[in-house]
Amino acid sequence: MEKKMRNRCVMGLAILLGLLAVFLLLSICIGSVSVSPQEVLAVLQGKAGLDTARDIVLSIRLPRALAALFLGGALALSGYLLQSFFHNPIAGPFVLGISSGAKLCVALVMVALLNFRKTAGSMALILAAFVGALASMGFVLLLARKVEQMSMLVVGGVMIGYICSAVTDFVVTFADDANIVNLHNWSRGSFSGIGWHSVGWITVLVVAVSVGTFLLSKPLQAYRLGEAYARNMGVNLKIFRALLVILSSLLAACVTAFAGPVSFVGIAVPHLAKALLKNGDPHWMIPSCFLGGAVFCLACDLAARTVFSPTELSISTVTAVFGAPVVLFVMIRRRKEEY
Repeated sequence: MEKKMRNRCVMGLAILLGLLAVFLLLSICIGSVSVSPQEVLAVLQGKAGLDTARDIVLSIRLPRALAALFLGGALALSGYLLQSFFHNPIAGPFVLGISSGAKLCVALVMVALLNFRKTAGSMALILAAFVGALASMGFVLLLARKVEQMSMLVVGGVMIGYICSAVTDFVVTFADDANIVNLHNWSRGSFSGIGWHSVGWITVLVVAVSVGTFLLSKPLQAYRLGEAYARNMGVNLKIFRALLVILSSLLAACVTAFAGPVSFVGIAVPHLAKALLKNGDPHWMIPSCFLGGAVFCLACDLAARTVFSPTELSISTVTAVFGAPVVLFVMIRRRKEEY
């Protein structure tokens, strides 16, 4: 039985890796100007005589695709950690207001610097987003102590998100006119305009935090079986919970800093990954959530920029279309199980 379960998990990860390769290639090839796979390969090999294809692939599509890959994986992992922390299947960085808190702090920093004719660097954006994410997470944790029903916690998180979004919209109105459009596009969520410098920061941070998350697989497995069991297994719950908060906030902050708020990925993907693997072991769930989030965001980003081309949709619009039904299904199924 254990061997059969292991084989299913390996097969599930192989499927996700295959889908990742397919959507990564499609994201690079498809657009207003088509680039064939042969041309992409030639560009990556550095062959001469492909100036237009080289500009399209290396300057626009490849950094955007890599950003969608790493940030999508980060969102899914953040959602998985939050669902494990709260023991709530519909917890996520967007629903609990964590992304909105990060968005507010990033907007404050961006507007303040733009008014002095300066731009915020990648590190400043990440730090601002992390502070905002931690602040929102702090409010959610305080709320968790006051309410017994997890549904009320989710409602409270949504209200925190609305408040942060309203303040963000208010702050953006004070931006310089020339920068309002860029700020507005960022606040709606988009992977466009992300260059290689930002991709470098994204890769380092997301990979480091993801590795740290995987190292917590064993205590996370014990925590899933109950706090008493985890304590008996030698897990320091105070430190462990703090690590979950920091890691999930860092992942959500990185996404918000570079792409703005992206909805439903953190809630939907962990459930899709679990349905694929038929296994809740964190040793398998963590890599599958990362790969699933990467595939999900690559597919949604491709749809966002091609379905109504040349008009580009915000990434949150597309992720909501595909992610919201998954959340509704989870809520309905949980309701049936309660009765």
